[in-house]
Amino acid sequence: MHEDSPAAARTTAAPRTPVRTAPALAEPLSEPLSASLSEAPPPGPPAGHSATTIERGSFCLARCSCGWSGPARRSRDRARTDAAEHLAAP
Repeated sequence: MHEDSPAAARTTAAPRTPVRTAPALAEPLSEPLSASLSEAPPPGPPAGHSATTIERGSFCLARCSCGWSGPARRSRDRARTDAAEHLAAP
């Protein structure tokens, strides 16, 4: 009968990934970055609307809190697009 010898333990360490640092700015900012951003908040969905996607078997459909429901789609991306189009509609 033949017995296998125990496997030798691996003694080499995995190679290390070099740390990347961000390059320094060529010149300092004259004003704070937040001052250059617009003060208006981004436009959101209309009041009372909150669209989500729901999966039913192999289909996905978009639904909104206002009662709207999109067609059942096999493509999740297309169902998300349906929801976005509903929220963008007046």
